[in-house]
Formats: sequence, structure tokens, C-alpha cells
Amino acid sequence: MSRRAIGQALLLAAGFLVLVAISTASVILVNKSREDNALVVHTIEVENQTNTLLLEVRRAESAARGYLLTSAPEFLADHQGAVGAVMPALDKLGQLTADNPVQVASVAKMRAAVKLRLDQFAQEMDLVKRGDPASATALVREAAASDTTAAIRDVADAMHREEDRLFALRAVNADRSQRLASMVTLAGSGLVVALAGISVLLVRRSTRARDEAEAKLRDANVNLEVTVDERTADLREANDEIQRFAYIVSHDLRSPLVNIMGFTSELEELRNDIFRRIASLRRVASAAPAPDIASDAAEPVLEGADKQLSDDFSEALGFIKSSIGKMDRLITAILNLTREGRRQFEPVRIDMCELIEAIVATLAHQATEANATIKIGSLPDIVSDRLALEQIFSNLIDNAIKYLKPGGPGGITVRGRTKLGFAIFEVADNGRGIDPKDHQRIFDLFRRAGTQDKPGQGIGLAHVRALVRRLGGTMSVSSELNQGSTFTITLPIQWAASNRNENS
Repeated sequence: MSRRAIGQALLLAAGFLVLVAISTASVILVNKSREDNALVVHTIEVENQTNTLLLEVRRAESAARGYLLTSAPEFLADHQGAVGAVMPALDKLGQLTADNPVQVASVAKMRAAVKLRLDQFAQEMDLVKRGDPASATALVREAAASDTTAAIRDVADAMHREEDRLFALRAVNADRSQRLASMVTLAGSGLVVALAGISVLLVRRSTRARDEAEAKLRDANVNLEVTVDERTADLREANDEIQRFAYIVSHDLRSPLVNIMGFTSELEELRNDIFRRIASLRRVASAAPAPDIASDAAEPVLEGADKQLSDDFSEALGFIKSSIGKMDRLITAILNLTREGRRQFEPVRIDMCELIEAIVATLAHQATEANATIKIGSLPDIVSDRLALEQIFSNLIDNAIKYLKPGGPGGITVRGRTKLGFAIFEVADNGRGIDPKDHQRIFDLFRRAGTQDKPGQGIGLAHVRALVRRLGGTMSVSSELNQGSTFTITLPIQWAASNRNENS
């Protein structure tokens, strides 16, 4: 499957690269062909403009001769129009050939010859206006016999030859560009068709493999529901057995603990009597006077090794009583956890702002003593178990107050938002923070992190996470040492208790 996926990815990449290459080459060749065709058209425009210039010069000559012969005004008007069009036509020809040095030189020669011929036309018309047609006719014959008109024609022929040469060269280049563009397009089309065929084959192969996998999956899941039900029943039975075991063990542990507590109390009561007797024996051995009755009722007066022994005895009793107290609190916590685990959750609609405000009110005294302010942001309402939520947020806010940094004002914020059917609550503080390596440790039962200078059994956060999971949610922490902590609780907005209660 992995090789197939890699092959398909490589094929798609190759197809993409081919398309990019074809598109790029096509664009380049099309632009080149357009440029070559534009040059061919430019050559034709130059030739047409050269012919236009020659036509205007010849029209001016013909009209001038007609006017000299007939003195008809229409010939004069035609002559003047032709003369007026000659220089604009020559200027346009110069603009069209400005990129070709050979043609620029030819246009310069053409301009000199045309200017000379126009001067001759002006002299002819001036003689006619003065009433000397004979002189004008003689001037026409003289101009015809001169090389002016031939020079114009020769320059035009030279320009035609240059444009013919460029036309042939540019036509060849245009044909070559079009052929290359066609070849690239055909080759690219062939490659695309080939890649499409290979893709179809791969898709069919993948489809067959997927159909086979789905068939196997259907075969494997025929009895999946029954298997899940059986496993769920086993897990429920194991969970109930663990809870019963924890409950029984807690009760069995409490019985010997009560005996230890009783015997410890008896030892504490016997302590004074034992050490009074030791003091009396010391006095008899040293022939000292016996104390009075009042002195016997008081703390025995001991010295030296006897006093050290009495202090060690008292210290040992103190350690035993402290350990018994801790053991009693742990057993009580385990019993509470087992009772909570058996409790059926009841979902109700909860105004989270009201619930958090009630919790903050119960912790107001602790917050005041810790110089802490608690801010409640906008919180979404949810459907869940009220008692479980009270335990969750009471524990988190109480911990936030308990582990604030001393010597400065504490700030605790409770805020919430919704996302994709879930409500996300955050309890943030500016307290002492938690080392990242202990982020998972703090959720373990009977495990604590950081300096142990506050009372507790390491059960609170483990219990909170268990409640969150039973409510169908998740819990996480974000914290750095001395940077505060943020506990994030994600819960479903609409929680259905039936399945969770059955499987819890």
C-alpha cells in the first residue's frame, strides 16, 4: 500500500511537471510565433508604405502635367492633395523603418530626393500662377529629363529589396516557431494521454485493492458488535470488581488502623508512668529524697540519658500518630473515590456562570487570605452532572488559590468558549507554576509535584480527571515554573448519561 501510494504521488507529480513544462513551452513558442508573425506583417506594412509614397509622387506628377495641358482646376486640386500627402507618407515610412539601419539610410536618401522634387513642383505651379505656362512646361521637361524621379524610384527599389530579404527570413522563422509549437503541443498531448492512461490503470488497481480491503473489513466486522458488547461487559465487571476490592481493602485496612491508633494512645498514657518509675529508680539508687504526690502527678524530672530516651520516645509516638492520621485520610479518600465511581450521573442544564460564582463564594475566605482576586469570564451553559462539575471546578480553583506565589497579589481567571459541539473551560492563575516534566505526574493517584508545603494526599487532580473522563471530556495543563498554570477542561455541550453510566 505504501509503495502504491508513493507511486501514485510520483505519477501525479510527473504529470504536473509535464503539464507545467508543456504550458511553459507553449507560451514561449506562441509568443515567439506571434513576434515572428508581427515582423512579417511589419515588413508588408513597410512595403505598402513605400508603394504609397511612390503613388503620391506619381499622382502629383500626373496632376501637374494635366493642369499644365488643360488648366483644369480639378487637376490643380489633385496635385495639391498629392503634394500635401507626400511628406506625411515619407514620415510614416521613416517611423516604420527606424529599427533598421539600412532602411534608415535609404529613407534619408528618399527624403532628399522627394524634397528636391517637391521644390520643382512648387516652381512649376508658381510659373503657372504668374502666367508663364511655357516656362512651366520647359521646367517639367527639364525635371523629367533629370535623375530626381529616377533617384526616388531607385531608393524605393532598394527598400523593396531589403524588405523582401527580411520578409523571406522572417517568414522562415515564423514557420519554424509554428512548427515547434505544434510539435510541443502534440508531444505534450501524447504525454498527457499516456499519463492519463497510467492513472486510469492505477485508479482501477487501487479501486480493486480498496474493494478487497473493504470486503475483508466487512468480514472482520461481522461479529464486531457482539465482540464489543462482550468486551464492554468484561470491562464493566472488572471495573465493578476493582471498586468492590478497593472498598473492601479500605475497610479491612481501617480495622487494624483503629487498633494501632488505640494502642498508640495507650502507649502515650503509659509513657509518664514508665518514665516516673525510671526517675524513682534513679533516685533510689542515688539515695535522693522521694518527691511528693504532686510531683508524682507531674511530668517526671529526667536527666542525661533518661531525658534523651524520653524525648526519643515522644518523637517516635508523634511520627506514629502522624502516619496513622495520613493513612486514615488516604483510606477515607479511597472510600470516597469508590463511592463516587459507583454514583450514577444525572445530566441537567447548568448555568455555568452561576455554578462558578457559587464555588467562588464558598472559597472567598481562602482567596482573601491569599490576597487573590478571582475573575469569571463569559461561560457557556452545558448539560451535564452538577455535582461532578462542582467537584471539578472546586478542586481546580482551590488548588489555584493554594499554590499562588507568596508576597504578591494573586490572579485567577475562569473563562470559557464553545467549539464544534464542545465547551472549553480554562482555569488560569499566576501562581508558582508546574515544571513541564511533571505535567502528567500531577494527574497520577497519590503523586504530587513541586515543593510539598501544602496539605494534601495527591488525589484531587486524579479524581478531577476521572470525573472529566466520565463526563465524556478531556483535561490538560499548560504551565511553566514561576509562570502560572492553565488547566483546560473540554466537555460536551449536550452530554447523554445513559451510555457513560453503563460503562463507567
